[in-house]
Amino acid sequence: MVLGRLMHYTFDIALVTTVLAGVKRHTGFQVNTSTIPEGPFRQTADVVLGTGERLFDFASAMSYTSSLFERETPKPK
Repeated sequence: MVLGRLMHYTFDIALVTTVLAGVKRHTGFQVNTSTIPEGPFRQTADVVLGTGERLFDFASAMSYTSSLFERETPKPK
């Protein structure tokens, strides 16, 4: 029961940080971790956000090499 809940929370955090990494890549806006006081909480936030960026990179690379995805051509205006 506890292990299942821990896995669920871990997966949720991974999804949220991956979305935040996508927002950072496409808009330039990012979470301001400098407002968090120095210490283990800020370090953990930086590690978790970095993990989200790595997951986003992995998903992008997988979609690029997979035959299931194709690049959409821009539509004329």
